[in-house]
Amino acid sequence: MKRAFVFPGQGSQVVGMGRALAAAFVPARQVMAEVDDALSQNLSRLMFEGPESDLTMTENAQPALMTASLAVIHVLETEGGLNLSRDVAFVAGHSLGEYSALAAARALSVGDVARLLKRRGQAMQRAVPVGVGAMAALLGLDIERAMAAAAEAAHAAVGPDEICAVANDNAPGQVVVSGHRGAVERAVLIARAHGARAITLPVSAPFHSPLMAPAADVMEETLRGVALGPPVVPLVANVSATATRDPRRIERGLVEQVTAMVRWRESVLFFKDTDIGQIVEIGAGRVLTGLVKRIDPKISALSVGSPSEVEALMKEL
Repeated sequence: MKRAFVFPGQGSQVVGMGRALAAAFVPARQVMAEVDDALSQNLSRLMFEGPESDLTMTENAQPALMTASLAVIHVLETEGGLNLSRDVAFVAGHSLGEYSALAAARALSVGDVARLLKRRGQAMQRAVPVGVGAMAALLGLDIERAMAAAAEAAHAAVGPDEICAVANDNAPGQVVVSGHRGAVERAVLIARAHGARAITLPVSAPFHSPLMAPAADVMEETLRGVALGPPVVPLVANVSATATRDPRRIERGLVEQVTAMVRWRESVLFFKDTDIGQIVEIGAGRVLTGLVKRIDPKISALSVGSPSEVEALMKEL
């Protein structure tokens, strides 16, 4: 059976993540120590003990989620005999999860990815003053109607132009918009007027919108100083929902994804069209597993983050 490994994005973090895995497996502890050393920060303690307010800070949540995912990969490789190029057809990640996917596929080192994500989180947080932007989930609208609601909300601005754009096309009936707070709030009202549920999300910045352009500039400059090679298996990129192993295309996509829509629904449909029979979510949480089941219930989807889940996958491999 062909399988794809996918890696979660921000929002899947939780205090205690990775703790049981580190207690059970030496290779997991090795990854966490490597990240702690790369960042000169005791990130693993923050993952294990919190406080939650510090863990959810973008600059901490992003490398922490990567660390939880790569700890699983290292255990699977070291103790389970995983050979990514043999056992996995594609990798993909949701937003920051794309960096985790690239580290798993050996296109980037774990230390480089940790430092990149720390920088990415800082840049994204600083791109827009707190309170200026917002994000909202529109539940019950397809991508076309969500785009129309976002455009209508942006055009209804009184005074200076405002931005409202689709940030995440997650699954049928689950689309996230992002932009100026006023425009996003209007999009919520428009969606509700069309019979959809809509909720403003508790985030600190308008991610994956044109307002993140300053952060994209930072990442473009930062990535120039990092050795990015071809992944051992193709990456299905957020910005294109197609597979590539070209380092130049991958680097360009990492810059573009800061301001562009995450095309997750289309990425899963790409997996379906290429005969992927199983999608495995590696790391913290079960968000992507749930989205896969909404997109196509026929695709087998499972989450692997705990010691028992890792051991079960090792037997399957």
